[in-house]
Amino acid sequence: MNAQELEHDGVRTVVRERYVRIAEDGGNCGCAPACCTPRETPAADPAEPAPHPDAAAQRLGYSPAETRAAPQGANLGLGCGNPQALASLQPGESVLDLGSGAGFDAFLAARAVGPTGRVVGVDMTPEMVSRARGLQAQGDYDYGHVEFRLGEIEHLPVADASVDVILSNCVINLSPDKPQVFREAFRVLRSGGRLAVADIVALAPIPEALLKDWALYTGCVAGASTPDTLETMLRTAGFADIRITPQANGRGIVRDWMPGHDAGNYIASARIEARKP
Repeated sequence: MNAQELEHDGVRTVVRERYVRIAEDGGNCGCAPACCTPRETPAADPAEPAPHPDAAAQRLGYSPAETRAAPQGANLGLGCGNPQALASLQPGESVLDLGSGAGFDAFLAARAVGPTGRVVGVDMTPEMVSRARGLQAQGDYDYGHVEFRLGEIEHLPVADASVDVILSNCVINLSPDKPQVFREAFRVLRSGGRLAVADIVALAPIPEALLKDWALYTGCVAGASTPDTLETMLRTAGFADIRITPQANGRGIVRDWMPGHDAGNYIASARIEARKP
């Protein structure tokens, strides 16, 4: 294993450890560092309760009907947007959710594609995969066409040209090798397949202090790339019809996550869309 691979594994280890904590604690704090910092680290305002996951999701663009539709406990209040709104899922389609967590987006996708469709969620945290699998039996909806697999989004446990749509919600920025993520996404998509991602982009140079803060990295900040850089990665991987659009409330979402860090001055949540020709 070379030095770069060791560095990448180090990043994944840090992210995995933080998201184990989220899986065990039940989330409820968005994509912010509060989710990921050690428990002994005090909150910015300990007297202010964390928002309910449903309220957090609705601020990101999910409808009340969507937050009620998934099994209880699937929505951990994570994410920075609503990839479902971008995907325009159709009955019978095959969907892949990158970094599926407890399964919130995967379960919503399953309802959209119906029993003739198929949904696969991939997550590198065993505790998240176990949580998602445990939720499949809950509720009054048949989730037999949903599957959760343990794996890295840089090395997807998915066959070539087997997916119509790829979703992801504030996960790709956590990868230490984003070009490889997009190459893998291109590989598993069928011709004409589409990518629908909500993620964080850098709108200005991020200060070094912010980049070096591991808690902020696992909170979706220090891994942010500029729209131009993301477009180059996607185009190099083979994608076409690339659209990267910062959300109208994108800076505000980030400011709400981390008061006192001024991260909203440098980054924002965005819609990232592309198609495999």
